[in-house]
Amino acid sequence: MKFGFLLLIAFFVSYVAYGQGNNYVQNYNKFDGLALTPPMGWNSWNKFACNVDEKLIRETADAMISSGMRQAGYTYINIDDCWHGDRDSLGFIHPDPKRFPSGMKALADYIHSKGLKLGLYSDAGSQTCGGRPGSRGYEFQDALTYAGWGIDYLKYDWCNTDGLKAEGAYKTITAALRKAGRPMVLSICEWGSDKPWVWGPAVGHLWRTSGDIFNCFDCIEDHGTWKSWGVMQILDKQDGLRQYAGPGQWNDPDMLEIGNGKLTPGEDRAHFAMWAMLAAPLVAGNDIRNMDRETISVLINKDIIAINQDALGIQGFRYSKKDGFEIWFKPLSNGRWAATFLNRAAETKKIDFNWHNEKVKDEVFHKDLNAASILYKIKNAWSGKSVGTTKNSLKTEVPPHDVLTIVLVP
Repeated sequence: MKFGFLLLIAFFVSYVAYGQGNNYVQNYNKFDGLALTPPMGWNSWNKFACNVDEKLIRETADAMISSGMRQAGYTYINIDDCWHGDRDSLGFIHPDPKRFPSGMKALADYIHSKGLKLGLYSDAGSQTCGGRPGSRGYEFQDALTYAGWGIDYLKYDWCNTDGLKAEGAYKTITAALRKAGRPMVLSICEWGSDKPWVWGPAVGHLWRTSGDIFNCFDCIEDHGTWKSWGVMQILDKQDGLRQYAGPGQWNDPDMLEIGNGKLTPGEDRAHFAMWAMLAAPLVAGNDIRNMDRETISVLINKDIIAINQDALGIQGFRYSKKDGFEIWFKPLSNGRWAATFLNRAAETKKIDFNWHNEKVKDEVFHKDLNAASILYKIKNAWSGKSVGTTKNSLKTEVPPHDVLTIVLVP
C-alpha cells in the first residue's frame, strides 16, 4: 500500500513537471564586451545590392588593407542580402553555390587571416527583403550554422514579419546566438518602427533608427509604400535618441554613402563628420576596391574617426540651428570636446563664435564646456592643423553643403 502511494506521488510530480515544461530559461541578453565603440567596417548593400559573391568579398578584404582602412580602424566585412542558397532537408541554410562555391567557412577563414571579421545578413521574417530564405522558425539552426562558419557580426532585418512583435523576434535570435556560443555583434535592422532604442540595448549592440539611407545629401526618395531618406533627413531623425547610446549600444542611422558618386566632396565630409558626431557605426557602403584619393582621405581621417571612437561613447547634440546652419557639440574623454559647424544651405555661411559668451552644456550627460574659465586649444580635425585657442572668437567661413569640425583640448 505504501509503495503504491509513493508511486502515485511520483507520477503526480512528473505529470506537473511535464505540464509546466522543463523550466529552461532562454538568455535574451546580448554578448557583453562587444562594440564598446561604434563598429567600423564595410557592407555590400549600398553599392552592390544583390550582386555579391566570394570574389567581391575577398577583393574587398584585400582593399580594406591596401587602402589603409584596416589600419584606420575598419574591422568588419559584412555581406548583406542575397548570399543565401537553399535550406537542406533538415532545414539548415547553405550559401548560394554559384556565388560562394568555396563555402562560408573558407571565406571566413580568409577574412580572419587578414585580421578582419566577417558579418552576414538575415531576416526575422519568412523571407529576406531580397526574397531569400529568412530565419523565422529556423533561428537556432541558423545561429548554429553561423557559429560553425565563424561569423562575427549579424545584421538582422525586418521584412516579411507578418504578426511578429519586434522585441520578441529579436530576443529569439539573441537567445539563439547565445545558445550557439560564438560571440557576435547583433545589428538590429528594424528601421526604428517599434522604438528599438528602448529595448534594444539589452538585446543587440546597435539598432537602426530609421528607414534606408538614400544616396542624396538632402532629399527623399518615395517608393510609394515606403521612403528612403537623404543624409540630412536621416540626421534629423536622431533627435531625442542620444540618451540611449553608449559603449556596447549604438543608435544606427544606416550605412555611409561616401564615395558612391552622388555626393560632392563637401557633402561627403559633412556626412562623415555628422556620423562621427552621432557616435554612429561607420560602415562604408562604396566600392573600396576603386576609390579616389578624396574618398580615401575622408574615410581614413584619423581625427574624425577619433571623435567617433572616443571611449566615453557619448553621442553629440545640436547646439543651435538657424537658416540652414547648425552647430553641434560632442563631449570627449579627458575633458576634450568636438564641435562641428554644419552648413546645410546653398550659400556660404560665416562663423563668428565667441567662446566666452556661449554656454555649452550637455544636459543629458552633465558635461560643461566652460571656455570662460578654461582655455582650450583648437585643432581643425580635417586639416590636422592648430587654429588658435578659445581666448579669441572663432571666425571663418563654411562653404555650402560642407562642415568645419574642430577638437578642443583643455
